[in-house]
Formats: sequence, C-alpha cells, structure tokens
Amino acid sequence: MQGKVKPAPAERSEAAMRIGELAERAGTTAKTLRFYEGQGLLPPAERTQSGYRDYAPETVARIDFVHRGQAAGLTLAQIRQILDIRDGGHAPCEHVRDLLDVRLAEIEQQIAQLSVLRDTIADLRQDAAHPDPETCSTDQVCRYL
Repeated sequence: MQGKVKPAPAERSEAAMRIGELAERAGTTAKTLRFYEGQGLLPPAERTQSGYRDYAPETVARIDFVHRGQAAGLTLAQIRQILDIRDGGHAPCEHVRDLLDVRLAEIEQQIAQLSVLRDTIADLRQDAAHPDPETCSTDQVCRYL
C-alpha cells in the first residue's frame, strides 16, 4: 500500500522527516521502518513528488511504543492489534492488560520448566563430579547423559 503524494516541496512541513532521519531518531534502521510499515505498525508514509517517504514527528513515539511492546515480549501482531485499537479512537489499555496477563502466565510456565531443567542438569553434574573412564562402556558415548 503506497502513501499519499504530497504537494510541491515548498509546502513540505519543516518537521517532516525522511526515513534515514527517522531511523536515527528512533534508534533503528531504514530497513526496519519499511518492514514496520509493511506490517501495518506504521501508517503509510506520505511521499514527496520524487517518491521519498516523509514521516511526521509523532512517528518516533509510535516506533518507541513498538520497541517497548517487543521488550515486554509481545509479538508484532499483538502490537499491531493495540495500535489498531488506538487508531480506531479507543483506549487499548484493557487489551494491553489482558495481553500482559497472558505473557506473565507464559513466563511463569517457562520459569517452572527452566527450574526442572536446572535440577536435572544439577543432578547430572553431581553424578559426573568424579568421572571414572573405567565405568564408561564402549556402547555408550557418555554414561552421564
């Protein structure tokens, strides 16, 4: 989906940014911004008459939101849902809370699985504390695993 073509360059907003400047301000790359735009995380950029993308200053805050969502473990699809709710004129806070509840439950499950794995590895390590090559048979790679 292509963005709108802007009028003559003389009418270009002083605050508008090209993709490289936006990438620098947002701490990302132009390639990532094009990807985000393709995924619907950013609205299609307006285009100059020569076809360059022109972004509004508030796009930086939107990219920051995407990065915070990723840091919280949300998928880009989930982040897009949140942005779609906001773009629809509604507060997405309840939806965000529900997504965070699910994410917390997933993390708790991962922690439990890692705890079991840690105990298993600790037991194996204890068994291997004093290896004795005499106890290894030729039909085993290593008796500790």
